[in-house]
Amino acid sequence: MAEDDWTFCDDGLDINTVDRGATAGIAAPPGGGDFVFGFNSLVATTGAAAKFYNGADFSPAAKGGSIRGAVKRGASGGLTGWSPFLFIGLQGPSVNDLCYMLGLSDEDPHRIVLRKGSILTGIQGSSSAGVLRASTATFANNTWLHLRLDMVVNENGDVVLNVFQNDIANGNEVDTPVWVEIPGMARFIDDQLGINSESQPYTSGRMGVGFRCTNITRRAFFDHVEVFRQT
Repeated sequence: MAEDDWTFCDDGLDINTVDRGATAGIAAPPGGGDFVFGFNSLVATTGAAAKFYNGADFSPAAKGGSIRGAVKRGASGGLTGWSPFLFIGLQGPSVNDLCYMLGLSDEDPHRIVLRKGSILTGIQGSSSAGVLRASTATFANNTWLHLRLDMVVNENGDVVLNVFQNDIANGNEVDTPVWVEIPGMARFIDDQLGINSESQPYTSGRMGVGFRCTNITRRAFFDHVEVFRQT
């Protein structure tokens, strides 16, 4: 996918506050390409920046889909103060809009977390409001994790959320993934009655990558992002 295939969300931090773009200066995950996409906060402020895939029938997708990508909390000016994530089901074009997020929590060490909420609030912690599932394992900063979030909209209006990991730490590569369940992160059904998550499910929307920060010199990287839509 080319740069023109992506649109930055409205109401996000600007490039003078959070720099962003493709770089060959950061090593890609195993099987990755020559460039990765990164965010780097330049100002001590709280906010978010994100971009969504704008391809035909994706902006928004009429149903669910799947987003996959390698994500890393890069070496930064501190151990907390930022969270990078994949998102799906974004209800509008703004960072203030709601979605499902799968990414790395803002804590040290961090966990893989599935959360329902706004891009602006990101993934603050593995037990914060809106968290649906969190990994049993924890991870150190500067660790690539290859993640997958599937959003399946059932005919009755339930939304089934499945999360997987490709274990690149043990020899797998991002271009030939072996997807396995993540310990602690069982399937989550966001029921059409609004019981399990305490709010109604999202049955359509945009998908992309996001970065929330609360301090200066916080860095995150993405590689090999793939999007699919439910038909």
